[in-house]
Amino acid sequence: MSPKLRRSNPSGIAPLVLALVLVGCTVKTKSGPATTAATGTTETTLAFRKGDVIVDVAVSSEKVSLLTELAKSFNDDASTSTITDEAGGKRRVTVRIQKKASGAAATALVNGWSEAEEGPQPVIWSPSARAWGAIANQRLSEKGQPAIAPVDATSFMLTPLVIAMPKPMADALGYPKTPIGFADLNALSKDPAGWGAKGHPEWGPFKLGKTNPNFSTSGLSATIAMYYAATGKTTGLTLEDLNKAEVRQYASDVEASVVHYGDITMTFLNNWFRTDARGTSLTYASAVAIEEKSLIDYNAGNPDGILDTGEVPRKPRVPLVAIYPKDGTLLSDNPLFILDASWVDANERLGAKAFEKFVLEPDNQRKVLQFGFRPGNPSVAVGDPITLANGVDPNEPKTALDVPDPKVLTKVLDLWAEQRKKARVLLVIDVSGSMGDFADGNGASSQDTKLDLAKRAAVHALDEFQPQDQVGLRIFTTNADGKNGNYVDLVPIADMGANREAIARKIDELVPMEGTPLYATAQASLDDMRASIDPTRINAVVFLTDGVNEDGTPGDDADQLAALVKSGRNSSEAKSAAIVRIFPIAYGTGADLATLKRIAEATTATAYDASDPKTIEKVFTNVVSNF
Repeated sequence: MSPKLRRSNPSGIAPLVLALVLVGCTVKTKSGPATTAATGTTETTLAFRKGDVIVDVAVSSEKVSLLTELAKSFNDDASTSTITDEAGGKRRVTVRIQKKASGAAATALVNGWSEAEEGPQPVIWSPSARAWGAIANQRLSEKGQPAIAPVDATSFMLTPLVIAMPKPMADALGYPKTPIGFADLNALSKDPAGWGAKGHPEWGPFKLGKTNPNFSTSGLSATIAMYYAATGKTTGLTLEDLNKAEVRQYASDVEASVVHYGDITMTFLNNWFRTDARGTSLTYASAVAIEEKSLIDYNAGNPDGILDTGEVPRKPRVPLVAIYPKDGTLLSDNPLFILDASWVDANERLGAKAFEKFVLEPDNQRKVLQFGFRPGNPSVAVGDPITLANGVDPNEPKTALDVPDPKVLTKVLDLWAEQRKKARVLLVIDVSGSMGDFADGNGASSQDTKLDLAKRAAVHALDEFQPQDQVGLRIFTTNADGKNGNYVDLVPIADMGANREAIARKIDELVPMEGTPLYATAQASLDDMRASIDPTRINAVVFLTDGVNEDGTPGDDADQLAALVKSGRNSSEAKSAAIVRIFPIAYGTGADLATLKRIAEATTATAYDASDPKTIEKVFTNVVSNF
């Protein structure tokens, strides 16, 4: 989308777009993969009149519906959306909302926001927490560029980080009478008896779910809180604190209990919800660091926070309760950053201020509660659904942690890359004949094939692994080895410090070949990884395919899939902390996303949608964020 489409003066807009402007039509656009918020998926509502001041707002996913509703009310009411512009004239303001994950937006702002890739340049940026603004400002400072996020931004709404636990597990720790902190969870994770030390050996070891702090606000907040807990501080975390050997060891111990990392908390909540239906949620995860609002949604039977048309919520058999760490926790305060950016003009700034004033009005702040958040306007009281009956406590948290200085925040992220749990991953890439098709479907505008784009994305994603991670490369297609074999291991699994160049070189050499023995290869990859599992690591298969299974008769086909799903489920329901998960990537429009979701869910993992081949680089990066 060109900057002219966003600016106040519509001259120069393509005729069709200009026609839509003049009649005030509403057009909805979506781009990017749909599976996760961290992909940078945009959902922009276009509704504007000739001469309007357009204020684009990039917001984190949890408040898209709410802010879209408020933006419509604002836009439709001339008494709220009329400003006196810089020239002294009266102008209407139109606010447009687009969804942008907090970490993805911070990265885009630091790297120079590309409208072609990211959507309209925002006038207002509202990540989940102001820590993202501090991180963006620090990264820009390191590049010799000015800050972009004002430090005095207004908070729109609040939700604290909590440790969500199935109620029976929390009860076993003395909930709610006994205060629980990160140190208690750390001790339990290191106890060789696991939950047996609390009288429940049937639950296996303590298993923590935690999102990647480079993508997710809950992951970032949990990592900051972990470092505060290690120091015993509630404010003033310093670089010197982070460099202490005992603090780093504490952080490493916590990370060692992680089941796997995810790009968003919905990965864990959806898996918890599915295992709850089978009565096995207590063996999937013991605790997950999430925001209070997400726990309310889960207990209401809406784990992803979005009810599709016709969807009826089903409350879980085992509800979650919120542990507010006694060490203290952070608040996601959803700031409204009116950006100090070159593309924001004076009239857009005035329009943004008008919208900010509107959303903070008491009537609009009461709507915040309807979505499970606490009002940002302190004059509006906290009420339902922030209640004990919903597993949360309106009188908590007792201790709120301060957001550290920007340099400390970026150091926390750098240290996490070193201290996170290490991974053991098999990359499995489809090299069937259809991977040689043009990426745009007909080749008219690009000479890149699907395999060309996948190769570049896979090589780029290798940089996300640490030298101590173990990674190998397998390809699959009919007759892959020239002897009727389904797959070939091009690079055996080994430390990335030694393997990175070899894997990159082999990926560059890939060419499209024959058919797609999908089920047989997935089953073999799962079996092989299980046979050599490392219980100290996150063990996983990343499985990229652009097609459907082409191996065997229809009857054999169904049997192979059923066996694969059953095999995966048996593993995911085991008590052991170490299982193998399959993270499929459905690549291109010919991939069977529904079936790949079944395979992923059987192993309590997530399938990723790259039906638009040109999104594959973002998707590959998001997949690797699980490790």
